[in-house]
Amino acid sequence: MFLALLILAILILAAVAHSYWQARRIAARFPNSGELVDVGGFRMNCVHIRSRATADLPPIVFIHGAGGNLLDQLHAFQPALDGRAEMLFVDRPGHGYSERGGPANARPDGQADAIIRLMKKRGISRAIIVGHSFGAAIAASLALHHPDRTEGVVLLAPATHPWPGGVDWHITFAAMPVVGWLFASTAVIPIGLRRIDRVTQAIFSPNPRPKDYVANTAPHLVLRPATFLNNAVDVANLHAYVAQMSPRYAEISAPTVIITGDRDGIVLADIHSRSLASSIKGSELLWISNLGHKPDYVVTDLVVAAIEKISGKPHDLQEFARRAEARLTVEEQVEELAYTPVRPSEPM
Repeated sequence: MFLALLILAILILAAVAHSYWQARRIAARFPNSGELVDVGGFRMNCVHIRSRATADLPPIVFIHGAGGNLLDQLHAFQPALDGRAEMLFVDRPGHGYSERGGPANARPDGQADAIIRLMKKRGISRAIIVGHSFGAAIAASLALHHPDRTEGVVLLAPATHPWPGGVDWHITFAAMPVVGWLFASTAVIPIGLRRIDRVTQAIFSPNPRPKDYVANTAPHLVLRPATFLNNAVDVANLHAYVAQMSPRYAEISAPTVIITGDRDGIVLADIHSRSLASSIKGSELLWISNLGHKPDYVVTDLVVAAIEKISGKPHDLQEFARRAEARLTVEEQVEELAYTPVRPSEPM
């Protein structure tokens, strides 16, 4: 019995050592391109692009979703908005290269407060907040609890309301005491590295994932044990948080645009986006056919138009949405034709 336990302990230690070695390799492959800023007891990582003389938009803060990091939003929006606005891309507490900080950062409102402190440190008094998926819950918290700092919000495929069912098994497992740490420290990296291509394609589905997406956005970073655990706790806590906070969304007064797809396989758009639009007075819902969970990449032009409208430009966003929808329909038809098997000609 003792020998069997000793062998098991050795195997676990070897697996833990291998995972942490792999975590160092991931960090070396995707080194930090941002700047760590003390926000009061811990440091948050960010990329701060200062405004230029050509800027025609107010400052914009970008908040990534679950499992992501600042590179996700950076590569979606920096090319589209370069020179037009001061931009702040953040690693949420405990993600990317940001430190986790205290227990308050396990909830969206705690992370929102941390982002406000980061904005102050970077001299941004007020901004348009763009939040994707889980990041939209944080953007909504900013609009609710910090209206003086919120010029407006653009919520992309938001996760903001209670939903039926639970979360994925690996989230539940990782959020458990002790066994969660063991799981994250032994199995996550080997499994995750094999699945990362398939998972990132599924996040974009039915839209094609950009070929350079994985190389540019470093989704591997979430596989590191500490980051994976932080992400699991965030997601595991989200349902209770939005159940508590969603009745208060009616208090949000900031201009709000919600962009969502009818084929989102990650969040239930009917529950989150429609409920959010009905709660926030004056909000505008852009419901796009054939769009999945990544409007930030797939309809970037529509997101930019939403930012422009919040800043005061007289856009008809529904017309922009119709154009985006028509483009996606054509792209889907072309893709279907490309994959239609050619039948051999029948004999005459």
